[in-house]
Amino acid sequence: MITLVFFLEEKSAEALLKVLLPRFLPMQSLELRFIVFEGKQDLEKQLVRKMRHWKKPDSYFIVLRDQDSEDCKDVKKRLLELCQEANHPETLVRIACHEIESWYLGDLEAVEKGLDIRGIAQKQEKSKFREPDRLGNPSEELAKETEGVYQKISGSRAIGTILGEKNKSRSFYFFLTGVRDLVNDALAKS
Repeated sequence: MITLVFFLEEKSAEALLKVLLPRFLPMQSLELRFIVFEGKQDLEKQLVRKMRHWKKPDSYFIVLRDQDSEDCKDVKKRLLELCQEANHPETLVRIACHEIESWYLGDLEAVEKGLDIRGIAQKQEKSKFREPDRLGNPSEELAKETEGVYQKISGSRAIGTILGEKNKSRSFYFFLTGVRDLVNDALAKS
């Protein structure tokens, strides 16, 4: 059994991944574990210690963090350096550009169905939703588009049950592809 250990900056990411990943991964061969921090600063402060103290064999690490207003490359470089310091340079690091809500805005049909509201999916072809990773404040945009129906944890769970591969968010694509590739490589080695 392979264990995927996700280091996440907030509970909404855990709520999403718990319902999203079983739809795309061979769960009969996997165990998912989530280590949730109190924000990005807490994640960066404790990451090395948490990784070093993880002792379960056949574990593979994935770090997921929002870009927020920082440079994506700088964030990823800093996280990779922390993984190297923890003696886990093979860790998969992925950045949600700008926030995980960009992933939801990349699949407005999932938002509409997951939150049981109408009239949002048709907006997917508007220029700002064709490339949702470019939006500066996706959580604010999502709250506006859903007229306040979206709540971080319950909304992430509801949308995650439907979120699909036709997503317009490139960071979602890179996250899902990276996790799948990691799992396929791990299974090939076992």
